[in-house]
Amino acid sequence: MGKTYERIDGRLRTFIEEQPLFFTATAPLSGEGTVNLSPKGLRGSFTVLDGLTVAYLDFAGSNAETIAHLRENGRITLMWCAFQGPPNIVRVHGRGEPVFRDDPRFPDLLARFPAIDPAQHGLRAIIVVSADLIRDTCGYAVPLMTYDADRDLHERRFAREDDASLDAYFHKKDHVATSLDGLPGLPLPLPPTPV
Repeated sequence: MGKTYERIDGRLRTFIEEQPLFFTATAPLSGEGTVNLSPKGLRGSFTVLDGLTVAYLDFAGSNAETIAHLRENGRITLMWCAFQGPPNIVRVHGRGEPVFRDDPRFPDLLARFPAIDPAQHGLRAIIVVSADLIRDTCGYAVPLMTYDADRDLHERRFAREDDASLDAYFHKKDHVATSLDGLPGLPLPLPPTPV
């Protein structure tokens, strides 16, 4: 049986913070636009800011669909599944905002992720989500799987980039500055990595 929660705290917060993987879903306002669903991982890249606000780090990649959709309309759903232990699925439906490197809030938000070196992963933005609806469901059909470790491929790939080469990488990608549907994505040129 599903349950609605007023806040992300207690057992619910513990469950969310223990998961090594979560998913984000966004879509443009246009009914013809592309719905985006992304897996997010890497221990230490997600945090609960308060009972109604969460944040995660948005790293370098080939697309910027989530950023584009959030810039257009702010709608986002985050989902966590229990792949080990008792079955559970938690969804946070809300409004998201990409906070970019040159935003005055960026340094204080970044301090909430002490385990992550932003230069190692090509950090583009911090996504802040304000919850409108927090629910869990049974998750009975979610398979049992074992978490072994985070992959180190992303870190190895982007650790060799500096700000200039990372900006050049983003400029070469078709769907970083502009989404698949032509919406504004990551603002370029990329501001420098905060110190």
